[in-house]
Amino acid sequence: MDSIIKGPVYVVQDNIDTDQIIPAEFLNLVPTIQEEYEKLGSYALCGLPDSLYPTRYVEDGKLDSQYPIVLAGRNFGCGSSREHAPIAMGSADCRVVLAESFARIFFRNCIATGELYPCEIIDRLCEKLKTGDVVEVNLEELTVKVESTGETFSFKPLGDAKSVIDAGGLFDFARQSGMISK
Repeated sequence: MDSIIKGPVYVVQDNIDTDQIIPAEFLNLVPTIQEEYEKLGSYALCGLPDSLYPTRYVEDGKLDSQYPIVLAGRNFGCGSSREHAPIAMGSADCRVVLAESFARIFFRNCIATGELYPCEIIDRLCEKLKTGDVVEVNLEELTVKVESTGETFSFKPLGDAKSVIDAGGLFDFARQSGMISK
């Protein structure tokens, strides 16, 4: 897996819940069916209120987002324990969520599905950056570099979770490491 992810960020604030990440009406889509997996991505973050987030994460009529990195405040992924939330974001081509903190179940679902890296940032960047700002996330050096200013910020190590996400999720990791048969 590539340890450097560069691109524009999509900025959200605190307490983004799983209903905002993927509303319940789309939970009938089955992620193991490729066509439905792709469709799931088109709905990623569509539950955010237009009044606060006039720029959509995935443009209408598109399957993927132009933002490989989501930057959030505190408690990202709170609410129900739906695996569809990180899967929808991963399907939309999100690779990393940088947040001050995560709801524990969302964090675990990111690891279990292998869809994206949930990185806990040290600084409150959701008030320093805006949607469209380009950053470079280095998963090895644990840094976020802002392209326009050259400023660098840190995030906490993922530890053993990184190798599980690199493998593509819990089951792929277990198969690759011989824990379960292929």
